[in-house]
Amino acid sequence: MELDVVGLDEETELVYTALVGRPRSTATQLAAGCGLSVSRTGRLLSALVTDGLAIRSAGRPPLFTASSPDVAVTALIQDREHRLDAARSLVQRLTEKHREAQRISDPAIAVELLTGREDVSAAVRRLYNGSRRQVRTFDRPPYIDRPGSNLELQVQRQRTGVTYRVIYDRAAVAWPGRLLDDILPSVRTGEQARVRAQLPLKLLISDDRSAVIPLSLAPGGHSAAYLVHHSPMLTALEALFEAEWERAAPLTDTMDTTEHPGSPDAETRALLALLTSGATDATIARTQGWSQRTTQRRIHRLMTELGAATRFQAAALAARRGWLQGHLSPAGSCAPARRPGR
Repeated sequence: MELDVVGLDEETELVYTALVGRPRSTATQLAAGCGLSVSRTGRLLSALVTDGLAIRSAGRPPLFTASSPDVAVTALIQDREHRLDAARSLVQRLTEKHREAQRISDPAIAVELLTGREDVSAAVRRLYNGSRRQVRTFDRPPYIDRPGSNLELQVQRQRTGVTYRVIYDRAAVAWPGRLLDDILPSVRTGEQARVRAQLPLKLLISDDRSAVIPLSLAPGGHSAAYLVHHSPMLTALEALFEAEWERAAPLTDTMDTTEHPGSPDAETRALLALLTSGATDATIARTQGWSQRTTQRRIHRLMTELGAATRFQAAALAARRGWLQGHLSPAGSCAPARRPGR
């Protein structure tokens, strides 16, 4: 059986399959080939007509023709997918209601301790998959899973309207291969990314329902974590994220090579974006394929051109000239990025 996944039992599938190969057949003709009684075949054909899988012509005896499978069966599949989505939503609501009822009777359940890499990874995947509006993340080492391993899932979730807002620690940007292979591709798919020199912890918040934070940032400490449910503690974590977001610098796509009137060349814009992200000389050199000496010379030349005394001031002055996609205020804070259209 192949079509049982869309609600067709074995006999119904048998009759439909036979009808596909024998258009304009009577119940009697199909019954002989299917090894069923005429009355049973007639009832199954009527059910197929009701489900839109067959067409019945007038006359006696009536003639039956299968509807085009790519239209009729696809409609059944879509209907089953809608029902599964509704079931998942119901399970999510019931799960939240169940947890809320437990927390009322035992406030300690607002925080669960996860032990073991597999349990932590599974909880992170559940939060990603269960998000309906937005995912907020502090991204910094150490890592349980390979950085960038969730990019495909993130792209799929963004297509359903989920917004991703990520603040990267400078150590995450400097992670070998991370900027070009993961962070910038994520930005190009719609992720809103910002950078801080140092983040206080790793954090993942799913909507306003749950969050995961590691037990410790020490070596081995990320193999255990806290799962925080809706509670004052989760509200505090949300406030922490928003405060850090306001202080963070926008991370732009350094691979944008589009020239704009009055703007610097692509290499200079790439350098500015990396300076804004807080990247070190070594990271800039590795990303751009420059030597350490060339990197330092280009940075010095750019700062001189802008009349800047520090790297951050250079990024701020460049932003005021409209050279960066993000906008840095004179005080050095970041204006909220626009969310991509949905």
